[in-house]
Amino acid sequence: MQRKDLLRMMPRKAGPAMEDSSVFSFVIDEEQGQQRADLVLAALLEDVSRSYIQKLIAGGNMKIDGVPAASKKVLLRAGQAVELTIPPAVPCEAQPEDFPLDIIYEDDDLIVINKPKGMVVHPAAGNISGTLVNALLFHCGSLSAINGVERPGIVHRIDKDTSGLLVAAKSDAAHRGLSAQFAEHSITRLYRGVCFFGLNEDSMTIDAPIGRDPKNRLRNAVVPDGRHAVTHIKVLKRYKGFTEFSAKLETGRTHQIRVHMAHINRPLLGDELYGPARQPYKTEGQMLHAGTLGFVHPVTGQYMEFSAQPPAEYLNVLQKLPE
Repeated sequence: MQRKDLLRMMPRKAGPAMEDSSVFSFVIDEEQGQQRADLVLAALLEDVSRSYIQKLIAGGNMKIDGVPAASKKVLLRAGQAVELTIPPAVPCEAQPEDFPLDIIYEDDDLIVINKPKGMVVHPAAGNISGTLVNALLFHCGSLSAINGVERPGIVHRIDKDTSGLLVAAKSDAAHRGLSAQFAEHSITRLYRGVCFFGLNEDSMTIDAPIGRDPKNRLRNAVVPDGRHAVTHIKVLKRYKGFTEFSAKLETGRTHQIRVHMAHINRPLLGDELYGPARQPYKTEGQMLHAGTLGFVHPVTGQYMEFSAQPPAEYLNVLQKLPE
């Protein structure tokens, strides 16, 4: 897609201070022109927070046509070459933070959360606080240590701008048991989403391997040498120009539903990474909600299944869609 024309993503090593720094370079297209630099970069680098990008810009880590630019408010122009340097990540231990969680279920071994849109699952560069892990540590006191100090208890992830159900492990035994089920693809994961255009069939299966997009290292794509990925789609309701659908994951690749729907030319509404730059409705990211999660309890052996309705934003946009 032209709007995200990534020229290169390359680590540079220029002395100890630059070791393992990542340098991202882009050419600005017409749609990105006349937009603020921090907004454009935040859209392109979706796993890096806008506030962190602003700090990088203020610190002189952004160049426009080779010249450092220290203002986040600078307006970009089509054809400009923009380069952003992200310093090497500094490992940090996630700290407990007290903010509300929508807890669906909890026992001594695991906890099921309805994650809101906009919340990052675990700390990373630019997101060392305010994540689900920070809140879980405060609420639970401790989590499974299998994933280390940065991602304790995390068995699986959902995207920052995808809402819905996620299970975390409080004990190592639960972590091992849940991880085995994810590896075996025996977990029940059912999503609701809205895509552009209509779907001719009421149900379909997308069986297409997913890997890194060779034209844009920030995205995934259907590629011949990618990892096996299967998504089962069912139409929930047809609108004029849009379709609400359910998606059942047979596998769990990064951005799987978003990539598969874009592959069949049905990108998700609100998805600026895999869909159009200009969206007809204002949303905080893609219209996608992890509504059902089922698994065998790794300690008791009982099958458990949980459901959660989409957030208000999702339901409000549905009401606006033309029928």
